[in-house]
Amino acid sequence: MKKNIGKTDMIVRLVLAAVLLILYFVINAKILGLIFIILAIILALTALAGTCPLYYIFRTDTLEKKKE
Repeated sequence: MKKNIGKTDMIVRLVLAAVLLILYFVINAKILGLIFIILAIILALTALAGTCPLYYIFRTDTLEKKKE
């Protein structure tokens, strides 16, 4: 798959994944905690892979365009 996530988007996804992971440990709710963990895993994996399947569906990306 072609990369479609820029650096800013990657950082935001990793920060959100970290926040959701922290919320998982702070909030003692079973279902909500499971949702937080699943979302954190998805955000971290898409950030580290550099691709987002939803961006392919909507034909967009957040990559910085190179100036020539």
